[in-house]
Amino acid sequence: MISLANRTALITGAAGGIGSAMCALFAELGAVVIACDRDEASLNRLSAAWTGERAALHPVAADTTDEQAVAGGLERVVAAAGPPTILVNNAGVAEVETLGRMTPAKWRHDLDVNLTGAYIVFQAVLPHMLKAGGGAVVNIGSVNGLSYLGHPAYSAAKAGLKSFTQAIATEYGRRNIRANLLCPGTVKTPIWAERIKRYPQVFERLRKWYPLGRVAEPLDIARVAAFLASDAAAIISGTVLVADGGLLAGNAVMAEELTLEQA
Repeated sequence: MISLANRTALITGAAGGIGSAMCALFAELGAVVIACDRDEASLNRLSAAWTGERAALHPVAADTTDEQAVAGGLERVVAAAGPPTILVNNAGVAEVETLGRMTPAKWRHDLDVNLTGAYIVFQAVLPHMLKAGGGAVVNIGSVNGLSYLGHPAYSAAKAGLKSFTQAIATEYGRRNIRANLLCPGTVKTPIWAERIKRYPQVFERLRKWYPLGRVAEPLDIARVAAFLASDAAAIISGTVLVADGGLLAGNAVMAEELTLEQA
């Protein structure tokens, strides 16, 4: 049984689909949760929905690309929540433009939120982990960072997270700080709502590319993140864990078409 008892976890992008699932699961496993999100209204709704049976939730409304906002928000809650020894860098955003339509401003925005923001939050949490004698960092990447699947700026940023994760694992391993990169495939989150309105069968179209025959639910990803953050993964550091329903294992649709072609 995985336990996060007596731990404080800082989760960014906490009010989104994956983030809120992580907050709930980490609390269920015994952690005190610091929930960070730039969307204060959504963060307030998350706090309002929190039940008394769970461990404490400490909201921090801050943009992860803003060093002062992150440091100040963390400082305000640490006395009550305890020093974070788990960090889940989950905040992210994705521009849909192709390279041909991408603007420098949109390119920078994707890199700032998905990559630089993770660095800024890590820098804010690092002194607490060092003082506590160690910690665990889970950076949320994407299969897009491992193979081109569209969203070029987002993909470049997620690819950068791999190197950043390895840097943490290598530089701070001797200080008992672990870091791993978790790469989901498609996850059924509220961010898909607008696209579902236009294309109600979008997940039916997507699932044929996944060997498991389905796309992930937020809880699927939260469970893997909890494992990586827990002592059950105490020897795992600097690695990439892909949670994609088999997507990158191979292209079954293409394989079937090639087989038919050769028959």
